[in-house]
Amino acid sequence: MGGAPLALRRPQRVVRCGEEVIDDFAWLRERENPQVRAYLEAENAYTAQATAAIAPLAETLYQEMLGRIQQTDLSVPVRRGAFWYFSRTEEGKQYPIHCRRADREGAAEEVILDLNELAAGHSFFAVGATAISDDAHLLAYTTDTTGMRRFRLQVKDLRTGALRTETAERVTTLEWACDNQTLFFTTEDETTKRSDRLFRLRLGGPVVEVYHEPDELYHIGLQRTRDREYLMLGIGATDSTEFRYWRADAPEAAPTLFLARERDHKYDLDHRGSLFYVRTNRGAKNFKVMTCPAENTQEWREFLPHDAAVLVDGLELFRDWAVVLEKSEALDRLRVFEFATGVWRTIAVPEPIYALGPSANPEFDATEFRYQYQSPVTPPSVFAFDWRSGASTLLKQQPVLGGYDPGQYQCQRLWATAPDGVRVPLSAVWHRGFRRDGAGAALLYGYGAYGYGMEASFSSARLSLLDRGLVYVVAHVRGGNEMGEAWHDDGMLMKKQNTFSDFIAAAECLIAQGWTSPRRLAIQGGSAGGLLIGAVVNQRPELFRAAHLAVPFVDVINTMCDASLPLTVGEYLEWGDPNQPAAYACMRAYSPYDNLEAKAYPALLVTTSLNDSQVMYWEPAKYVAKLRRLNTGPTPPLLKTNLGAGHGGASGRYDRLRETAFEFAWLLAAVGAAGEACTSS
Repeated sequence: MGGAPLALRRPQRVVRCGEEVIDDFAWLRERENPQVRAYLEAENAYTAQATAAIAPLAETLYQEMLGRIQQTDLSVPVRRGAFWYFSRTEEGKQYPIHCRRADREGAAEEVILDLNELAAGHSFFAVGATAISDDAHLLAYTTDTTGMRRFRLQVKDLRTGALRTETAERVTTLEWACDNQTLFFTTEDETTKRSDRLFRLRLGGPVVEVYHEPDELYHIGLQRTRDREYLMLGIGATDSTEFRYWRADAPEAAPTLFLARERDHKYDLDHRGSLFYVRTNRGAKNFKVMTCPAENTQEWREFLPHDAAVLVDGLELFRDWAVVLEKSEALDRLRVFEFATGVWRTIAVPEPIYALGPSANPEFDATEFRYQYQSPVTPPSVFAFDWRSGASTLLKQQPVLGGYDPGQYQCQRLWATAPDGVRVPLSAVWHRGFRRDGAGAALLYGYGAYGYGMEASFSSARLSLLDRGLVYVVAHVRGGNEMGEAWHDDGMLMKKQNTFSDFIAAAECLIAQGWTSPRRLAIQGGSAGGLLIGAVVNQRPELFRAAHLAVPFVDVINTMCDASLPLTVGEYLEWGDPNQPAAYACMRAYSPYDNLEAKAYPALLVTTSLNDSQVMYWEPAKYVAKLRRLNTGPTPPLLKTNLGAGHGGASGRYDRLRETAFEFAWLLAAVGAAGEACTSS
């Protein structure tokens, strides 16, 4: 086998917050430099060569995973107005087909968007925002053909199938006014990708700018209330929000400010009847819900009080009912409130760990509430909760072909203890044939950023790992919101090290309790989770056998020092401003790229995409180039770049499944679990 590529060293000297730094591989940022493309292709070729032995396993895994999928399938139809909307897939086709059928006997199916046709000729294709006019005649939607999340607006006349001439670039969110002629949309800045402008488009007329957000810490987004009465412009930063609203039947009215932004005050706004409903953290760390009359927004009254042990994660309003989304002890909860009686009901769940949340519920007058439920052993399921009886009816469960038996698997909540004594929840799933004797293999996954909680969800692809004797564990580390808002606060800014310490504690817990050992423990994370993995392999490399870093945010300081890059300034409130000495020192202590050193690292697979607009390809490329010269361990790091995709990898379902099969094959081989090991206990 040929030797691993060695990127050229071209030292660049920079001074960051008073520290002189030499960056040998900064030149890899030169996207148009032919040497950059040649280097990425050389790394791809080396990875293919180095993993040739696992190619048969990757193919076996792909066929297994594919064999569990019902390739021709149909989603649960959702009623909106006079139509039922649904999506279907067809065997052999990469993308879904979006359809509708009128709510009358014998109505024919109408195809409103066939993504396979739209994707023809493109190596990548994605649909972003969609909105159907109130009269159901017009569909506004956005598409991206690069992976850069650069979405272009189209308007389709569903009566004729023709595209209208109106269009716009870099559209992020969109909504119709109720006149069926006026479309509002937001756009992103070309350089920073921050959504900052709101426009009004009247079909056949001019495009008018309605609002511009100048503060680079804030981004904007558009929504319409379920009762269809108001349009809302949400303006948000990490630590504060602001809303402006206007009636959907008065599209030319200027948006009204609801409550001006204040530091550390976050709120959401919705409407029902004559009241606005405000989910707010004012005097309520984990949020409470207040109401106020639409004609007097200063007269607030309490609807749902604050509970220090429960995060109010969202509110769904209907004519006769409200549903509150809550989170406690890293578990979701749905509570239903009847306005007429004041009675609360909690939707029951049957398992110790799970993922639970609303499904599609567009109708304000709905007589049932649809929700989604799954667990590490229960496939994604859509239920209808009857408001009056309190009973839930299963509408559809994702088919898992090939004789899947959930009774062969077990899931459980585990707890690890961090160095500061904080208990960290873990979600584990394994085949019942797994033996907890310290000799087993494990895959530990983590994220821990932005207040995004990781769910205890199902994956039919993951069964190929469980069936080969791996226990799969999610570490719900600080930085997410699984244990409330303080869980996020304690894993951001100057407390970011808690995220890494929690993950290390989770690994040590699995080893101490006999689930695995360092020689059979693999770890995985993507994006900000890739930063997590990069940090912990620097801090405790001996604890892990292998690590997969997907689109990893590993060059933290160089990226956060460059305000011209997408999203940088808005992220100061999450990671800190490296121009400030204290924040710089904190980042300097954990930044994966800056802390690489000459020592033995675990086997590393680093995956990225050339068109990633969130974590630029050069971060993982620089990371591998530097590590290649420093690693004293026996296994050279591998870099695999998708040269035609973005942050989420391949867009087609079969292509995406092949990427997963390769990554799983590499992980299995790295921890010595390539054979089918588990049988019923």
